[in-house]
This record gives sequence, structure tokens and C-alpha cells, in this order.
Amino acid sequence: MKAETTFETPRAGRFLGQMCKHFGHKAPVTFDERSGRIELPFGHAELTASDKGLRMVATAETRTQLDRVIEVMTSHLERFAFRENPDLGWTIIQPAI
Repeated sequence: MKAETTFETPRAGRFLGQMCKHFGHKAPVTFDERSGRIELPFGHAELTASDKGLRMVATAETRTQLDRVIEVMTSHLERFAFRENPDLGWTIIQPAI
């Protein structure tokens, strides 16, 4: 299953780096200034920074695991970007078959 959201911000690259560096202490992470991948025990998240914002795609095997990836990514971005008060509306883009 997959879900996605975009946080419109001019500081997308900064937040991508913060998120990846933070999770890099706890989980396998690969990233550069425009994209990153965070491997969590219950799924993974792919982050892409652009001039428009930070796009995040969460992927997991089950809806419960997907919800956990979404929860973890949302709570951390809200903490790092608290001055911008992100309001993330996640959309399911690939439901279970």
C-alpha cells in the first residue's frame, strides 16, 4: 500500500535533510539534497524536495503498517517544521488488492 502528501514550503531541502539525518541514527537511510529514503521496521518513506515543497510517499504491506509510517513521518515533520505549522493531508495512492 502507498500514500502520499506534499508539504508546501520553500525549505523542503532543509526539512528533507533534517528528517533523514534524524532517522539515520535509528534506521537505514539514504539521501542527498533532493531525495531520501527512510527504511522503518514496518515500511518505508521516500522524500523528494522541490521548489514547490516536500513530497513524501509512505509504503507498507498492510494498512496498519502504512498508518504507522504516516503517523511517524507526520509527527516528525510537524516537530521539525513547527514554525510553518504543516497540515498534511495524506492520500492513499495504491490500496491493497
